[in-house]
Amino acid sequence: MVEKVLGNLKITSLNEMQQAAIATADKGKDVVLLAPTGSGKTIGFLLPVLKNLSTDAKGVQALILVPSRELALQIEQVFKLMGTGFKVNCCYGGHPVKIERNNFEQPPAVLIGTPGRIAYHLRKENFDESGISTLVLDEFDKALEFGFQEDMAYIIGNLRSLKQRMLTSATAMTDIPEFTGLKNPVEVNFLKDVKVVPDLKLKKIITTAEDKLDALFDLICKIGSQTSLIFCNHRETVDRISDLLIDKDLAHDIFHGGMEQDERERALLKFRNGSIKILITTDLAARGLDIPEVGNIVHYQLPYTEDAFLHRNGRTARMNAKGTAFLIMTEEEKYPFLKGDIEIEKLKGNYELPKDSQWQTLYIAAGKKDKVNKIDIVGLLLKKGGLQKEDVGLIEVKDQSSYVAVKRNMVNKILAALRDEKIKNKKVKIEVAM
Repeated sequence: MVEKVLGNLKITSLNEMQQAAIATADKGKDVVLLAPTGSGKTIGFLLPVLKNLSTDAKGVQALILVPSRELALQIEQVFKLMGTGFKVNCCYGGHPVKIERNNFEQPPAVLIGTPGRIAYHLRKENFDESGISTLVLDEFDKALEFGFQEDMAYIIGNLRSLKQRMLTSATAMTDIPEFTGLKNPVEVNFLKDVKVVPDLKLKKIITTAEDKLDALFDLICKIGSQTSLIFCNHRETVDRISDLLIDKDLAHDIFHGGMEQDERERALLKFRNGSIKILITTDLAARGLDIPEVGNIVHYQLPYTEDAFLHRNGRTARMNAKGTAFLIMTEEEKYPFLKGDIEIEKLKGNYELPKDSQWQTLYIAAGKKDKVNKIDIVGLLLKKGGLQKEDVGLIEVKDQSSYVAVKRNMVNKILAALRDEKIKNKKVKIEVAM
């Protein structure tokens, strides 16, 4: 079964951390898995979860609690790609409660969700928790940081049939709260052996507070068409940088906690599929998100702690790849976690404005609830839209909508060709995703 799953995931072999986590879980013990962002913890706990599932059991058998909606969706996607035959659903704030309740009419074997939403469904008795034998607390350190203790304690206190608990964290856990119920857990610790940033080059840009925005713009132009995550400490700063790039007519998107959930999902989606190369964000995007290998990290404002600095940098140079982190600083700024000499990046010269990505994202007003899948969308684009396979990029199908990356120079042609076309015998709106 494991070989088949790895084949479906297009993984040739498990890394050392994943092997250690699975071997420990196989003994039936409670597990604390400590490993850096980007090291593959999701596979490290999903394979043990799968081994604990029974085809004979009815209802929810495994519960995975996560601190963010994005992480819930990412884990759900990975589990679906595993091709196990078991149903999976996720629940999170901002997702329609009605859809989630309907999903419980034929309950999933694996339920993934944020503590607040799972606690809500538990209080409303929307699902039967009595068959849950496996619990995963993923990114538990982040869940504590977000203040989910009360909801997690309530949920775990109601799970009477647990046989195994797994807790994962990207930072060392000195004290594990009693409410987790972990009994003599075995620690699998890869934090001390694995660098969070395997091959990361640090460079700093020295400027003044007044010239910081101009320095950032020059750096963006110098970087050119490579993918870049720009980190700020505050939402207001994200919006201020975005305003500058709008004035300069430079394609980008933003991501922070003040945005509506669907706006945040759409921003990540366009960054994933290559429609945008620049994402300006707070530390909300520093960990646990399904975003691809990023060429450059830009610290427009440096974070306050070394942990946050490492997690930001963990978005690049993942799994032994290479990356660059740029630090935009004034001469006066000092940070204890910056050690040794850091190479200075000079910004002199007339840099051209980076070109827009060759991809653009189309929105289709139909999704899983309309029985639409990726094959339907590819068929529509190739047969009716006149595209070739190489003109179609990443496709993501949501509950009530779908998104597909297509070559930017073909967009107008496609929209004209598909104006009156149908999917599943239903005419649907197709437009550029904003």
